[in-house]
Amino acid sequence: MRRTRTRLLGRPLAAGAAAVTLLGLLTVPSTTATATSDAAGATATVFYSTTTKSWDRYHLHYAPDGGPWTTVPGVEMEAACTGWVKRTVDLGTAEGLRATFTDGSGTWDNNSGRDYALGTGDITVKDGVVAHSDPCAAPDGEGNSATVYYSTRTLGWTTANIHYRPAGGAWTTVPGIGMRPVCTGWWKQDLDLGAATSLTAAFNNGNGVWDNNGGADYTIPAGVSTVADSKVTRDAADPCAGQAPDTQAPTAPTGVTARADGVSVVLTWEPADDDTGVTAYQVTRTGGTKGDVVSDVGSTVFSDTVRAVDAAGNVSPASASATATTGTKPSTPASGKPLGTDPRKDPIYFVLTARFHDGDPANNRGGSQHEKSGNAANDDPMFRGDFKGLVEKLDYIKALGFSAVWITPVVLNRSDYDYHGYHGWDFYKVDPRLESAGASYQDLIDAAHAKGMKIYQDVVYNHSSRWGAKGLFTPTVHGMRDAQWSWYYDEKQPGFEYDGLTVEPKSGKSYYNGDLWSTAEPSGNTCVNWGVPTGGRSPEGYTLYNCQWPSPTSGMFPKALYHQCWIGNWEGEDSRSCWLHEDLADFNTENAQVQNYLIGAYNKYIDMGVDGFRVDTAVHIPRTTWNRRFLPAIQERVTQRHGAEAAKNFFVFGEVAAFVNDKWNRGSVNHSAQFYTWKERKEYSADDEKAALEMYDYEQQQGTGNQPTSTNAFLDGNTYHAPDHSRFSGMNVIDMRMHMNFGDASNAFHNGKDSDDSYHDATYNVVYVDSHDYGPNKSSERYTGGTDAWAENMSLMWTFRGIPTLYYGSEIEFQKGKKIDCGASCPLATTGRAYYGAHLAGEVKASGFSQVESASGAVATTLQQPLVKHVQRLNQIRRAVPALQSGQYSTAGISGDMAFKRRYTSGGTDSFALVTVSGGATFTGIPNGTYRDAVTGDVRTVTDGTLTVAAPGKGNLRVYVLDGPGKIGADGPYLK
Repeated sequence: MRRTRTRLLGRPLAAGAAAVTLLGLLTVPSTTATATSDAAGATATVFYSTTTKSWDRYHLHYAPDGGPWTTVPGVEMEAACTGWVKRTVDLGTAEGLRATFTDGSGTWDNNSGRDYALGTGDITVKDGVVAHSDPCAAPDGEGNSATVYYSTRTLGWTTANIHYRPAGGAWTTVPGIGMRPVCTGWWKQDLDLGAATSLTAAFNNGNGVWDNNGGADYTIPAGVSTVADSKVTRDAADPCAGQAPDTQAPTAPTGVTARADGVSVVLTWEPADDDTGVTAYQVTRTGGTKGDVVSDVGSTVFSDTVRAVDAAGNVSPASASATATTGTKPSTPASGKPLGTDPRKDPIYFVLTARFHDGDPANNRGGSQHEKSGNAANDDPMFRGDFKGLVEKLDYIKALGFSAVWITPVVLNRSDYDYHGYHGWDFYKVDPRLESAGASYQDLIDAAHAKGMKIYQDVVYNHSSRWGAKGLFTPTVHGMRDAQWSWYYDEKQPGFEYDGLTVEPKSGKSYYNGDLWSTAEPSGNTCVNWGVPTGGRSPEGYTLYNCQWPSPTSGMFPKALYHQCWIGNWEGEDSRSCWLHEDLADFNTENAQVQNYLIGAYNKYIDMGVDGFRVDTAVHIPRTTWNRRFLPAIQERVTQRHGAEAAKNFFVFGEVAAFVNDKWNRGSVNHSAQFYTWKERKEYSADDEKAALEMYDYEQQQGTGNQPTSTNAFLDGNTYHAPDHSRFSGMNVIDMRMHMNFGDASNAFHNGKDSDDSYHDATYNVVYVDSHDYGPNKSSERYTGGTDAWAENMSLMWTFRGIPTLYYGSEIEFQKGKKIDCGASCPLATTGRAYYGAHLAGEVKASGFSQVESASGAVATTLQQPLVKHVQRLNQIRRAVPALQSGQYSTAGISGDMAFKRRYTSGGTDSFALVTVSGGATFTGIPNGTYRDAVTGDVRTVTDGTLTVAAPGKGNLRVYVLDGPGKIGADGPYLK
């Protein structure tokens, strides 16, 4: 199913300009009035044929004779009968109307620019032919119906909705109509089809998880049908007939916990068991003076119990109760809203929040490895930077010219060395080690937006910390509080909860692990050889015990929620279903409970107004799971909260790590970055785990020679063409091939463009030289190619297709040649993740992007460095030339190494640029006209389709823009 049908319509354009901008060939006047009449008069019922259209919605944009036009896109039409929609309009004293039809998203039928001239009464418009009749009139007045049974036996859903449209009619509003449970694993709904003889449908659980038949939707005939495991059976028997009644109640839910948030209570529990499956849970909340109610109470203390319900209505015993105390006033509502603009306009600055700038020393934490790592000797706790520090230095980032900030994960982490954010434990809670009074995560988002800057949040769907995920599953581990281990194993403290920030009160030393450890073997333990010595010893010489540390192969984690193996082949199928490292417990992302946990968690941050997600370890989740579950859920939530335009520009870019220099990663399409940018092209099993294996096998058999291709990044000669995004998965990617080849800019350029036909749209690729993981050629050190080479890399990134991205400090070659990450075996100060704040000390104020109004202290010195000046001007030039932001490109007819032409055309914008980096170039077959260089201001008049440019020098470039503005910015150390 195309999930854009009823939700991703284009935002209505501003009144007045709407007719000109959207209609193009229409001859309607540009007016904002809506046609109405107070006098009783004629009406027209306009029927419009849908048989040759595949629009999601139909609008009638009209003007009564002599009257004004409706506001674009007009009035929405309603389903009439098979193949027809209709709308009745009041014409007042007019004797007819002029009309056009649109889907509301920019596609129009305006009678080839002439508009339709219509009269009064019943009018039909079909394939350009106007007639007078009611095409839906039926002699017997009877319609058709369908009874649909849907099976969720293999899905684990607790609710089911059917989202449908009668053949030729309109879709229901998402999520559709709720189906009713009729027997174990089956849901039913009776539907009125009118004159239609079939319907198109998709099913969902109401929480963003869909079964849309692998993207093809289901075609279901009138009459009685069943839909089970992607198969439609027509004229089916009642699947519930003769089924023995279910009288067995589920078990009582266990592990109920409650925590307060403002005046709400967040309740979690472990799932109950049932012979046929739990379909719902009942929560009873007791508090105050009025009994079992959830409102109008006189106390802030609540006690909750949970009961499980199965499809037959059997109810379990009540769980043990859990108690929470709320605050006295509501939490401050989220105020964020994404900026919602084309992400290609926004260069990205990437920071490790905990290592960037320290605004609040009170939330600094060194953790258990503070001394061992050597950080203590440097007075450099791993958690040092924070949101307050980032807010204070947003003007520094803006002064560099960046309008998007990619930050590391914000969720509460839990491990011995978790400052980076990739060991998530409570995905629903922002890590307190990053927040301060007046500098919450919401405050950061709002502060960035106020400066016209976006926040891209790093997110992890693949794994949790090795201690599990709070609210989903947390393992109990064997702990021995003897003389060896008493320093590590906290005693359980009732009422005390790990938050990463608060020191455990009894010992006054640790940040609490009493909720994880149990010397006694817990009931229901599945870990093998509980507490038996392994025969090994820790680095300190202490005895090690079985089940002392989480492991995928020990039986410690439930198979339904976590995978049970260590990764063997990084380019094999097991890379999707095994642990990458002991600190990264691998989610079973094909399980509906895991999916809903993660979707619910990241909905929170969407609601706060983040502008996009950088997706960690995306390659370790099957593309089918992304395309079926997580990516549609993101789009739906952004659309629901912030509108269709924000959803269109909510930027999701995945880390699909490929550390080789060929187009396809070791010949495996399933492990190549471009593969993740595409929708599925085949139907697979409804079960996500089966579908993942089927997709893997199918695509491996298809091989690299039978993958989809695209021209979305390429000019047609010198002409920009509208890109085709109909096959887009919803995920863009980091350009791993360019990243791996940035040891030399020319290699990066030629390798990058060699892959571009296999991406859905390479103009959205995120391009960087190095990061918090690797440098070029899988180097483990920060880039150390030299200042000239850095300048050349930047000049290419800022002018070639894709979105330029800079890792914090690279603008001064910070920590060049230093090992990027050595864990706790060396001080952070000696690595590529060193603290940057010393270079930001002092005050800085930006008057605009790339513009410094004032600066003092160390940050003033930082802003004078040569690469800073270089990136500031590159950002100025890119921001002023639309072709460098969103343009397609070509190298046809061009001599020169790193030379290309780019063009972007939209509405009144037509931007055409000729670029050469470092070396000279000759451009042939180009449009004649006046070209101005954005770097030098040089003016060339082309009359024979040829322009020759001399070599500007390493790190320098030339950007000749047709009818361009001329020189942009001031000369610097490289751009001159």
